Amino acid sequence: MPKRSNTYELYYWPGIQGRGEFIRLALEDAGARYVDVAREPGGMRALERMLKAPEASASAVPFAPPFLRSGKLLIAQTSAILHYLGPRLGLAPATAAGSLAALQYQLTLAGWVSEAHDTHHPIGGSLYDEDQKADAKRGSQDFREERIPKFLSYFERVLAHGGKRYLTGARCSYVDLSLFQVVEGLRYAFPNALARAARKAPRVREHHDRIAARPNLAAYLASPRRLPFNEQGIFRSYPELDSTRARARA
Repeated sequence: MPKRSNTYELYYWPGIQGRGEFIRLALEDAGARYVDVAREPGGMRALERMLKAPEASASAVPFAPPFLRSGKLLIAQTSAILHYLGPRLGLAPATAAGSLAALQYQLTLAGWVSEAHDTHHPIGGSLYDEDQKADAKRGSQDFREERIPKFLSYFERVLAHGGKRYLTGARCSYVDLSLFQVVEGLRYAFPNALARAARKAPRVREHHDRIAARPNLAAYLASPRRLPFNEQGIFRSYPELDSTRARARA
């Protein structure tokens, strides 16, 4: 049985969805108790303090947000946090093989997310968008034409393998929520390119709609806790980086 007695503490930058959103989706879908620390009064000071000098009793030292406190544990990196939370929230396969498959797919999604970020920051994350426009346009063309179709095709094959409703089998896991989030982000940042590529990924489209209809998740998506995508996060809407063909529903 999943363990949900903890009140989890999520540390992530306020004002954006970012990588913290993958953690929020799992917590919200499971109906878990959690505090989004940096959104609370004094929360940014607490986040910065944990980054600079976590307590001596902390189980690890985080490199960057997101990180999660669960009792005495301090866990960083999105994939590691979800791998920890999944069984405790009832959002992970029951077998060791299934657990490893979920982690494998999550790490694949993490690579896709990094590539999406690099479309608008192809040279360096510390440089302004305006300083990288020419390189961003070149890199985005490859992302639109090659990488989006390649990742979609891969997850289409995963869903087709054994005729599964979810990525790891008959039950939803954290990685299903993460695939949903990536598709949502691409709808915002690359709506035209995604719509064209998604025509060849009907299972991914159906999977997205199935996840969006989950009651707890649907309530969260309609609530003010779900921040809108914006141009400070990973997925940014720059029309010049998307293709110019007419938009279709993905």
